[in-house]
Amino acid sequence: MRYIKIILTLIVGSLTFFQCDPITKNQVQSLASEATPEEQDEKLSEALKRIKLPDGFSISLFSDNVPNARSMTMSPSGILYIGTRQDDKVYALEDTNQDGIADKKYIIAEGMNTPNGVAFRDGDLYVAEINKIWKFVNIEADLNQVKKPVLISDEFPSDKHHGWKYIAFGPDGKLYIPVGAPCNICESRKKIYATITRMNKDGSGLEIFAHGVRNTVGFTWHPETNEMWFTDNGRDMLGDNIPPCELNHAPSSSMHFGYPYCHGGDIADPTHGSEYSCTDFVAPAQKLGPHVAPLGLKFYTGDMFPEEYKGDIYIAEHGSWNRSKKIGYRVMRIKMENGKASGYEPFAFGWLDKSEQEAFGRPVDVYIAPDGAMLVSDDRAGVIYRITYAAN
Repeated sequence: MRYIKIILTLIVGSLTFFQCDPITKNQVQSLASEATPEEQDEKLSEALKRIKLPDGFSISLFSDNVPNARSMTMSPSGILYIGTRQDDKVYALEDTNQDGIADKKYIIAEGMNTPNGVAFRDGDLYVAEINKIWKFVNIEADLNQVKKPVLISDEFPSDKHHGWKYIAFGPDGKLYIPVGAPCNICESRKKIYATITRMNKDGSGLEIFAHGVRNTVGFTWHPETNEMWFTDNGRDMLGDNIPPCELNHAPSSSMHFGYPYCHGGDIADPTHGSEYSCTDFVAPAQKLGPHVAPLGLKFYTGDMFPEEYKGDIYIAEHGSWNRSKKIGYRVMRIKMENGKASGYEPFAFGWLDKSEQEAFGRPVDVYIAPDGAMLVSDDRAGVIYRITYAAN
């Protein structure tokens, strides 16, 4: 186990945002080289200095050794669980001395089929494979022992295309599970595709909650209204600038968000768009950047950040993969006013060097820790960041 020995406290930026210092291709490539742990720490430390935040905010490493870190959840005891997509493992992290750095890492599960999604409920850890949901009963009885899980459901398709899953328990106590479209753009005869489903925690009562959702890898609920908000990744191959990715609001079940007929609320699909009008579907609550790949998101509900940042939504943008000029690779802030999205601006950025078109990290998920710090997972760098605030 390898952990960085000092917090990389980097109070940077100002209320206005600055351009990132350039990161060369050699610097980016060296992060993944066969360097010693100490050399890797030093290189990551230097790269992390390039992250820009508003005045008073700092970024550090909660853990520097979580390969392919993806979705996160935390138990009431403070154990952070992390799923993976390109690995077969699920990890747990513990900060035993409460110094903001995880000092224990456990392998909770291994040999799984893309265990991207994790959720915690009543002492049990739920893990989503592509086509199955598992439960690890009383997971914290012994974190050092890899336990045999209990199968909760195997009713999901086995398609790998958009098959990895984000899962979370809603305010209604049900487990929500998305089923992505098995393609870039298509009209499937099976109703379960391009949906968000939900079921009871024992796997019974599976039903479709939302339709027309191409590929969501993150959803959350408003802390007061208990209404769902979720990201959706827009279709590819319509050019660099269309369609936008989406932040959507689902205050009730059975809503349809447009896929595959309409994108961004007002762009008819060239293949399927003639079948319906865009006005037949729910428009996005906020259009996001084109191909930014928005994934995990959370409302800020902590007490650490200044009042103006509370109640806003923070989205991890994984970054584009096929755009001629890359975009994303950042954490964005959605300003909220009277329950509605009213602004879309960078909160943390600098993982992407625009001049070199290289990124040393890709944010995946956001989690608000009990102390008010924001945790951000990164599947490229294999780390968990910790964003904090302290008044100057």
